[in-house]
Amino acid sequence: MDIEDPRDSRLLLEKEIEAFRQELKNINTGRASPSLVEDLSVDYFGTKTPLKQVASVSVSDAQCLVITPWNKDNLIDIENAIKESDLNVNPTSDSDAVRLVFSPLTEERRKEFVKLMKKKTEAVRVKVRRVRENAWDNIQLGEKEGNISEDEKFRKKDELQGIIDEYNQKIEELSKKKEEEIMTV
Repeated sequence: MDIEDPRDSRLLLEKEIEAFRQELKNINTGRASPSLVEDLSVDYFGTKTPLKQVASVSVSDAQCLVITPWNKDNLIDIENAIKESDLNVNPTSDSDAVRLVFSPLTEERRKEFVKLMKKKTEAVRVKVRRVRENAWDNIQLGEKEGNISEDEKFRKKDELQGIIDEYNQKIEELSKKKEEEIMTV
């Protein structure tokens, strides 16, 4: 994508922020949340399908999720998908639903999840820097090719930095909020 106008980089940055939000949803906070399982791939009649497309997921209490498949034949497939995931929870099922009981997180486990979250935060920051570098390269190229003046180049550079600062602030806010969720007992 050829970015000469810094505002064009907003679309790329929004995609990165949304992907980051989705990754944060999948980090366990010690409380049951449908977002922990809804994107698990389930073998649905030979096709890998997100769990949210083959079952409803509800929270029965702070520590328990209930997964009710629309087709009861998929109970075993759902159980297998959960066992193969990195959730570290054993599913129990009856004839209608699969239940997941999440044990409260230990302090050590919470710190591990915070470390994981910080790795994901740094990864998205690297992606934001890459967007900034590509946009800056294109702005400089625009000046070299005579499409913009030197003054315009520096105005666009300042505008680009303002946009990058805005998105870095969003990343920081999301990260702090998730860390508070993880560390809250």
